[in-house]
Amino acid sequence: MVKSTVENLNPTRVKLTVEVTSEELEPKIKAAYRSIAEQVQIPGFRKGKVPAPIIDQRVGREYVVQTAINDGLNEFYQQGLAEAEISPLSRPEVEIEEIPDPKTNEGVLKFTGELDVKPEVELPDYAGLEVEVEARAADDQAVQEQLDELRSRFGTLKDVDRPAATDDFVTIDLVASIGDEEIDNATGLSYQVGAGTMLEGIDEALEGLSAGEDAAFETTLAGGEHSGESASVKVTLQAVKERELPEADDEFAQLASEFDTIEELRADLATKAEDNLVVEQGVEARDKVLEKLMELVEVPVPASVVEGQVEQHFSQGGHAEGDDHDSAEHREEIEEQTREAFRNEVVLDLIADKEEIGVDQGELIEYIVSTASQYGMEPNQFAQMLDQAGQVPMIMGEVRRRKALAKVLELAVVKDSEGQAVDLTDFVTPQGEDEEEGAAEQVAETAEAETAADDQAQESTQETSEEK
Repeated sequence: MVKSTVENLNPTRVKLTVEVTSEELEPKIKAAYRSIAEQVQIPGFRKGKVPAPIIDQRVGREYVVQTAINDGLNEFYQQGLAEAEISPLSRPEVEIEEIPDPKTNEGVLKFTGELDVKPEVELPDYAGLEVEVEARAADDQAVQEQLDELRSRFGTLKDVDRPAATDDFVTIDLVASIGDEEIDNATGLSYQVGAGTMLEGIDEALEGLSAGEDAAFETTLAGGEHSGESASVKVTLQAVKERELPEADDEFAQLASEFDTIEELRADLATKAEDNLVVEQGVEARDKVLEKLMELVEVPVPASVVEGQVEQHFSQGGHAEGDDHDSAEHREEIEEQTREAFRNEVVLDLIADKEEIGVDQGELIEYIVSTASQYGMEPNQFAQMLDQAGQVPMIMGEVRRRKALAKVLELAVVKDSEGQAVDLTDFVTPQGEDEEEGAAEQVAETAEAETAADDQAQESTQETSEEK
C-alpha cells in the first residue's frame, strides 16, 4: 500500500503527497517491459519476446521507468486518496518530485497534487428550529376556487364584442421592428391576456383594445438571433373571446368527476383543499427551516466547484431560451445558485449521517416515478436512462438529503401567522408501504408493457419474414 500525507492549505483545499516504494512500482515496470516488447521490432527477436536487457539497450531503462510511472500514476493516486480517506472535489495537477534511480532501482516515486475537498463543518443544534408560515384556511372560497378551476377545464370560448380584458382569449397579429427594419411577423396567434407568456409589455398593450384596433409597445426580444435586443412591436387585435363556464350542478358533477351530485363533488374538493393546505404550509415551512438552518452554519465553497458548474452551464446550453445568455449578471446568478446548492448538500449530508438516514428501493422508485412524470417519460424508461448515465448514486444522494431536511422539519416548531401551532405530520411522514408497492408496481407494469410490445414487434417481424 502506498504512503500518503495530507497538508491542509485552507478549509477546502489540501496538498496530497504520495510515496510509492520501488517494490510497489516493480509490477508496473514489468508491465511496461511487456508493453514495449509488443511495440518494438528488433532483428532476431519475435514481437513481444524482446528481453528486458535488450530493451534497456535500445530505448533506455529511464524510458521504461517513466512508462511505468505514467501507466500507474492514476492508480497510485487513487490508492493515496483511499489511504488518506479523502473524497476529492477536483482533479489535481500532479507534480512528480522524485523517482527511483533507474540504474540501482533505489529510492521512491514521490508525487504531490493540490485538490479541493469537502470542508469540515460543525453541525449546529437543528432540533427545535422555530419558523412561522402564513395562516391558511380551507374555507368555502378555497373550495370555490378549485370548483371554478375544474369548470374552466370544461369551459367553452365565445366571441364577445367589447375591448379585451385580463383573462380574455384573443387572436392577434404581430410585427416586430428594430429601427426601420422589420425583423419578424406572425399572424393569427392565440393568446390569453395576462398570461405573461409572450412578450413583455403585450398585456398592457392589449387591455382595452377592441377588434380591428392596434397598439405599439417597446420590448426586449427573447430568443432568436436578436435575443436581448430592444424592439418596437405592433400588435393588431383580430378577435376577443371569453371563456364561458358550465353551471355547477349535478350534470356538471357527473361530467367532470365520478360523483353524481354537486354536493358530493364539493365535499371531495373540500378534502383536497385541506390536503393542499398541508402541502402549501409544509413547503413554506420546509424552505424557511432550511434557510434558518443555513444561517447557523458557515460552509466555505471551493472556487473550482463554482467555476466548473458555471462553465458546464454555459458550454452545455444550460441557459433557457430568453436568458441573457453568457452575461456577467447571469454568471453571477449561476455562481450564487451553485454556492447555495453546495452549502445545502454539505450540511444535509452531515445531518443524514448523524441521523443514520438511508434510502430504500421503494423510496428510490417513488422518486423516479414522480420525476419521470415531470419529464413526460415512462418511469421504466427514465430509470434506464439514469442507470446508463451513471446517475443513480446522485439520485440516491438527493433523496437522502430530502429525508434529512424532512427530519429537521419534523423536529422544528412551526406556527402560523396567527400564532397557532401547525401540524405537518402528514407532510413529513414518509410514504407508507402500500404507496411504495404501488410505485414499484407502476415501474414493473411499464417494464412488462414495453417487453410485451417488443415481443409483439418481434413476432410481427418473424411473420413478415416467413411470408416473404
